[in-house]
Amino acid sequence: MDVSDTNDLRPELRPPVGVPAGTNIHENHPKTIMSNETKASVQMTQQRIVGLGSRFPVFKKKAVVSTEKGKEFTDITSDDLTNKPGQWTVMFWWPKDFTFVCPTEIAGFNKAINEFKDRNAQVIGASTDSEFVHLAWRKDHADLKDLKFPMLADTSKSLAEELGILTADEKVAYRVTYIIDPDGIIRWVSAYDLSVGRNVDEVLRVLDALQTDELCPCNWTKGEATLN
Repeated sequence: MDVSDTNDLRPELRPPVGVPAGTNIHENHPKTIMSNETKASVQMTQQRIVGLGSRFPVFKKKAVVSTEKGKEFTDITSDDLTNKPGQWTVMFWWPKDFTFVCPTEIAGFNKAINEFKDRNAQVIGASTDSEFVHLAWRKDHADLKDLKFPMLADTSKSLAEELGILTADEKVAYRVTYIIDPDGIIRWVSAYDLSVGRNVDEVLRVLDALQTDELCPCNWTKGEATLN
């Protein structure tokens, strides 16, 4: 690579000052070591994460909706995001079942389920685990036995791959949350590193703001004046 060619790269992909052109910035070069958050950002940028204003991809997946025998599974499709007029969707992804941070997030969304229902929003949880692993986890974990929302199983990883949210190494999903409007359009995307749990109250705050269809200032919360 000619040195001048580096000017055509996106800033996050250019070699740092003092590093020869052509250096692989993803290796542990002493001058190019990146934090986990930076690596995640670069990886997701390269994967072209599906973002704001995009229509949510078409999909059909199995999901766990109950632990009752014979009623455990159902199909969820992209049509379920738009078939109820006025209904919003919050879809949040976690990396793996039978882990540590993930159940705290799932329990957090479940605890706030009535808050989402009051806002005419359905909640869908998702990971790349199979529906059978989801079911086993629900039965095994006390905080997951009484979930009020489906656990989507993207076993083939096709949806996560299309969304651009898979990690580069293990090919598991980042902690990504989508708010999707009644027309199936993505209105908000939030991505967290694998080690950090998300804030359910912030998801509710953003949902409130989007539903006003007005200008909402920094730290705005429901009930406060907008800028319109």
